[in-house]
Amino acid sequence: MKAVPIEQRLTPKRSHIHGWGLFTKMDLPKDSMIVEYMGEVIRKSVADAREKAYEISGEGSCYMFRLDLLRIVDATKIGCMARFMNHSCQANAYAKIISVDTDQGKQEPKIMVFSNTDIKAGEEITYDYKFPVEDGSLKCSCGAPNCIGRMN
Repeated sequence: MKAVPIEQRLTPKRSHIHGWGLFTKMDLPKDSMIVEYMGEVIRKSVADAREKAYEISGEGSCYMFRLDLLRIVDATKIGCMARFMNHSCQANAYAKIISVDTDQGKQEPKIMVFSNTDIKAGEEITYDYKFPVEDGSLKCSCGAPNCIGRMN
């Protein structure tokens, strides 16, 4: 993945699904590692407060991804273009938490995105957000033939 710089592999641009999307500039075979979802690692309580603050401020979208039960990766202000991946009911990628050895000999969890099918250059990279069912359903606009109409 590091052999080709991210700017040569991926690009954010307008999406028919929602706002901005993440698109590939090159063919990606099935099971390819695409990108790491990066941002500021924060506690769940901080994430909850930030989400409310982003909503009140009119920030628009917030880009948060659960790392584990206690921590969230917030890419809203600090992050990479992986945050632009949209949800799809017929996703061509999936996210997986993997452990990486650090220089200090510890294990550090990382959110990595992999292709679950061959993805052609120019295609949008999408994954299933797997949002939990909460108070109400979040409308899905992916347009996939198997779209269930909601993201949770």
